[in-house]
Amino acid sequence: MKIAITTTGDDLNSEIDPRFGRARKFLIYDTETKEYKVIDNSQNLNLPQGAGLQSAQNVASEGAKAVITGHIGPKAFNVLTTAKISVYLTNLKTVKEAIDAYTAGKLEPAKSFDKEGHWI
Repeated sequence: MKIAITTTGDDLNSEIDPRFGRARKFLIYDTETKEYKVIDNSQNLNLPQGAGLQSAQNVASEGAKAVITGHIGPKAFNVLTTAKISVYLTNLKTVKEAIDAYTAGKLEPAKSFDKEGHWI
């Protein structure tokens, strides 16, 4: 299964980016093969609106079934959950910590968004 983690860097030791829609990058991790790739999200960083929607669509197009991030707004949350993509909110520091917590079943799916739209 593929999971998408918001990140500031290019590998498993990179920090989690706390923002979903305006995350610098997404690390797409395959829990079966243990392989990953990094998707640049710079096109959404400075959008006046719609960053969360665009980011959610990009993650969905990569085949992710779960998203791990620090915070998420209402529109992105709705797009992801409508696409049957689970959202997990965390304050863990690195991508590897988030993957380890997810695979160990230590993260709970979010029931709702936790930031209003246009959060920068």
